[in-house]
Amino acid sequence: MLEQFELDRRLRLALDGLGFDASTEVQDRVVAAALAGKDLVVSAETGSGKTLAYLLPMVQRLLSGEGARPDGPQGLVLVPTRELARQVLKQCRALLAKTPLQVYGITGGADFRYQQSLFRKNPEIIVATPGRLLEHCERNSTSLANLQMLVLDEADRMLDMGFREDVLKINDYCATHRQVLMVSATLNHRELGAVSNALLKSPETIAVDAARQPHSAIVHQVMLADSQEHKDKLLIALLERGGFSRALVFGNKRSTAVRLAGLVKYHKLRCACLHGEMSTEDRREVMTRFNDGKLAVVCASDVAARGLDVKDIDLVINYDLPHSGDDYLHRTGRTGRAGATGLALSLVTASDWNLMISIERYLRLTFEKRSLPGLKARYNGPKKQKASGKAAGSKKKTTKSVQAKSKSRQRNRKNVGKPASASPAATAPNDGFAPLMKKKPTS
Repeated sequence: MLEQFELDRRLRLALDGLGFDASTEVQDRVVAAALAGKDLVVSAETGSGKTLAYLLPMVQRLLSGEGARPDGPQGLVLVPTRELARQVLKQCRALLAKTPLQVYGITGGADFRYQQSLFRKNPEIIVATPGRLLEHCERNSTSLANLQMLVLDEADRMLDMGFREDVLKINDYCATHRQVLMVSATLNHRELGAVSNALLKSPETIAVDAARQPHSAIVHQVMLADSQEHKDKLLIALLERGGFSRALVFGNKRSTAVRLAGLVKYHKLRCACLHGEMSTEDRREVMTRFNDGKLAVVCASDVAARGLDVKDIDLVINYDLPHSGDDYLHRTGRTGRAGATGLALSLVTASDWNLMISIERYLRLTFEKRSLPGLKARYNGPKKQKASGKAAGSKKKTTKSVQAKSKSRQRNRKNVGKPASASPAATAPNDGFAPLMKKKPTS
């Protein structure tokens, strides 16, 4: 693998131990440019090997360094979520297996003092979430003055989660002369240009496959539903049919993920829930059980939509359609990874129709329609459609019809023919200083 590059022998041994047969296009292009010392903006489809593409040149650069080992980390990978941090940490440790280099993870939800003790071990590489790393920088737990390479993985997701200021503050603690790689499956966030200008110097852009192109190894299907109750029945029927090793079920809300996990477990399926409000320990336990095959289904919020790399996820179900085409791309990218095939199935009600059409047009794909015997929806799509395929709305009521309806209301008819009574209080001007009106005595 990557025979065209002069990699350290210890790194070669680690790659052989991982059993990689061939490199991907994004790995070939990124490793070549990164080893040349260029700042990079990298975009490629999910599952194409981006993590290994930036870790390889980072490890190679540190192994080829000469002189005394400086204080503080020399390589830093910033990621938006704890789950992605664990994935990157696992792959990095595999690459360092034959080397003396150390890597540690620094994320929120873990003991702060314990993390300070990890920094005292002076690891060469740190994988961190921005908020917690910034805390350590501000409390002088570590120094980034000798940093050689900074990687922003899932950069657009970090901006979506409000980490822009944290990332810029962390950059201020970094060495002036360091290499920066900005990596994601999509790089079209509106704030990305400003962050890129602040962090990168004359970057080279590497785009492998169209940014909006859905993963080529995934079959995309939709199943129409009449209601939430109907969706529940479809979900259980799909999971009970089997034919998959591991399945991810996405809901747009935390409460939806929790409810669906309870529903699936009620039907005797091995299932757990995953969302952002869970503790680090609970989230780690769920992912470990999922990786080990002790769970067949995980019902999750979008916290699992990025960076989750679990083998043999061959079914992704969107119980709720994601809010955008990019989110759809990331969710469905959890399957069909590393040459495997996968199925992405979305449950669509009448209220979801226009969103489904928008995702189709944005990603330039056509969803395959599917139904289950005995559970076919009565809803077959909108009766009238626009040229775009979206549902055509009903015509607005004319002014005359609105006025006629107003006149026909009981509240507007009950006083018809009666003289309008004008009380002195209603007709007298009141500038706020007039004396109070006295009530007339009744006889």
